[in-house]
Order: sequence, then C-alpha cells, then structure tokens
Amino acid sequence: MDRWQSMRIFVKVAETESFSEAARQLHMSPPAVTRAVAALEDAIGARLLVRTTRSVKLTESGSQYLDDCRGILAQITEAEASAAGSYATPSGTLTLTAAALFGHMHVLPVVHEFLRAHPAVNARTLFVDRPVNLVEEGIDVAVRIGHLPDSGYTAIKVGEVRRVVCGAPSYFAAHGTPTVPADLRNHRVAASTGAWVSPEWRFAGDHKVTVQTWLQSNTNEAVIATAIAGMAVARVPEYQIASALTDGRLVIVLADHEEPPLPIHVVYPAGRHAPAKVRAFVDLAAKRLSSR
Repeated sequence: MDRWQSMRIFVKVAETESFSEAARQLHMSPPAVTRAVAALEDAIGARLLVRTTRSVKLTESGSQYLDDCRGILAQITEAEASAAGSYATPSGTLTLTAAALFGHMHVLPVVHEFLRAHPAVNARTLFVDRPVNLVEEGIDVAVRIGHLPDSGYTAIKVGEVRRVVCGAPSYFAAHGTPTVPADLRNHRVAASTGAWVSPEWRFAGDHKVTVQTWLQSNTNEAVIATAIAGMAVARVPEYQIASALTDGRLVIVLADHEEPPLPIHVVYPAGRHAPAKVRAFVDLAAKRLSSR
C-alpha cells in the first residue's frame, strides 16, 4: 500500500476515532485498516494513536502528523482535480451550511441562482441552528452569523444582523412598553432555547438583564408566533420579523439599548486552493448577501 493511501486511512481513523468505522467508510476490512496504520507508524518511527478497548485517541505526535497529512492530501486532491479541469470550471457537488431561517430566506435564493448559472454543479444544503464543523462534515462554504473564532478559514464579511426586542402593539397596550432593559423583568418573555440558551440578555453599555422566560421553544418561528399573538415579548434577529414589522404586527422596543449588530460572514476552509465551484459560489454569495 502506498504512503498517501496509508495517510488517507490514518486521517479517517483519527476523524472517526474508530478503526471499524473508518473501515466501513473506506469500504475496507478492519484488519486492513489496522495494518495500514501500523505500517505508517513503523515507517515514520512514532506512535500516532493510542488504542483502548473503547476508544482511539491521537498522541501528541499523531495530532501534529494529522494536520500535516490533511495538508498533503488536500494538495494531492487539488492536483488531481486541476488536471481533470474542476479547478477551471465549476463542477461536482457544492455542500454549504447556514442558520436555518437565514438559510431558507437568504442563502437558498443564491443557491438557486448559482445552480441555474452552473449546470455541472449540484448542491447539498445543511440549514441548522447548531455549530457545524466544516472539515469533519465535509462543508465547502458556510454563511455564519456572529463573531468568528480564530479558525484559520477564509472569511468574507457580507453584512450585519440586529438582534431586536419586539412585541405586538396589543401586548404593549395591555402591559406597557419597556423603556429601559431592566423593565423586561416585569414582562412576559418568549425565548428560543436554540439561539439564546442563557436567560441573561445583554444590552449596550455592558448592561445585563436576567429575564423570566414565560414560554420556551426550540424554534424562533414559535417564539415569533407567540409575540405576534400578543402574548409575550421576544428577542430575535431583525431579518426574521421583517414582514411582521412592515405590516405592523410587531414593533421594536429598546432600540437605543441594543448591542452592536452581529456580523455575517461567508466562510470556506479551502482558502486560496478552493475549487472553481467554491470560488464561483463565494463570489456570487458575497455580492448578493451584501446587497440584501
């Protein structure tokens, strides 16, 4: 077995933390996977993995070697794809992720436009309100709302999102309108467990208010519906209630006390080595999302 194939097997074992799962995903027998990793360790003269009956963990040397292997394998893939032409013309499967509602409302139209322009590309979307590891889940492009960790990925800022406190006019007519954040302690609050788990809401000037949640839901759609029904106030991204603000079903309060808006970035891990499908989509997404 050649060295690059052994490296590929080692990377899969490290990512799955399992010889048997790596074998299943690579369509190999578990003994063959075990032999490949053992041969690789013998060849470089270092233990890469610590095996127990229940887990497989990287050693310190293995962790460093894993990063090196990923870089080498990416270069091999790039060279092969370049020879085949995929780095010149968008083709293949484009996998992307975004927050659920933002993905449906703003990213999906960009995907549709992109697919119409590039018939050799097909797409897979993952619109979820949870952290997504781009490398482990095979994501080409992510649209992320919020401040980014230092990941080493390429990121292009395309906009900002306000988080606003809102409610129905009928609710404020019945319960009064909060004029300072502390007033929220006396109001019914509907909140999403997915987006803001903490009951502590932050405002400008480092002000913090612990709210008593009257209704909790795992979706912002339910929270917004509760606010529109005049039953509670809510705190949600402004884009999610744009139509309700336009037609007067909801109004924003405490606007003068909001924290700075959250940035929106288009993020991709491939960097300057990105294939044509990624580069073309990022260019289009940056243009469309910046103008929304």
